[in-house]
Amino acid sequence: MAGPPQTWTILAVLKWTTRYFQDKGVSEPRASAEVLLAHVLGLSRLELYLRHDQPLTPEELAAYKALIRRRVRGEPTAYLTGHKEFWSLDFLVSPATLIPRPETELLVESLLEVLRGRQFGAEVPPAPPGAGEQNRPGIPLLGLEVGVGSGAVIIALARELPRWRWLGVELSAPALEVARTNAARLGVAPRVQFIQGNLLGFLKPGPWFQAVAANLPYVPARDWATLPVEIREYEPREALWGGEDGLALVKPFCAEVHRFLAPGGWLAVEVGQGQAEAVRASLSDTRAYEGIATLRDYQGIPRVVRARRQPA
Repeated sequence: MAGPPQTWTILAVLKWTTRYFQDKGVSEPRASAEVLLAHVLGLSRLELYLRHDQPLTPEELAAYKALIRRRVRGEPTAYLTGHKEFWSLDFLVSPATLIPRPETELLVESLLEVLRGRQFGAEVPPAPPGAGEQNRPGIPLLGLEVGVGSGAVIIALARELPRWRWLGVELSAPALEVARTNAARLGVAPRVQFIQGNLLGFLKPGPWFQAVAANLPYVPARDWATLPVEIREYEPREALWGGEDGLALVKPFCAEVHRFLAPGGWLAVEVGQGQAEAVRASLSDTRAYEGIATLRDYQGIPRVVRARRQPA
């Protein structure tokens, strides 16, 4: 930072950084400037404006300038601060995990819509004798997420559904450590267990789960080069790359997951643009579901495919 003003107040720094980020083509320039400065000063974004005339110390300016340089090179804001908000919760993130995105909140919403009793509780028939205790009153229901990353989806669901217990599966050991830490920080660790595994291969088929969520890698090969630098160069490739058509993991998952769903249980899968019909077809081919539906995100893009396991 050079030139006037001689005293760098919070507001002056924000204005300068926003213009600088705009000139350098940084995405969300104002928000990035606010989040990074709030991080350096240990304030909320609202407090930045309540203290708009507070001058920065030389040490604070130096720390902020270092983050600005890294952001301009493409490093995501969430990795610079180590935090990302999702579902109004503060999640720790690291380069070992994908950064939770607003559109993925639809994955949470799509399951809450049917798991809070509006459909699930009213429609699933009582468990027959010998079928287990999952649906008995007072017995926690059991849900599964495959590909947990930072734990954002499974933790949001656990917070919203206090009767449920959850199992989260993730191939990356470093990502699992982040997810476990988030579960402890956000108060759901007693009801969420994490396991390292690849898709469903760790589990014997059976009607174990009343709900399954999945956000698997789905970026197709043709789109890889067009991804923003902050995604392509910084976020974990193994959590993004979905093979030639983007469905290298999604299709085999969809072909098998019904073997683990209880009768009347629900499945929700996040998909990329243009993939919903192929995923619907994969689920339909199993002849195990009814009510296969596509849900659109806030941009109108088909983002989640949801289906109900046929009742017994």
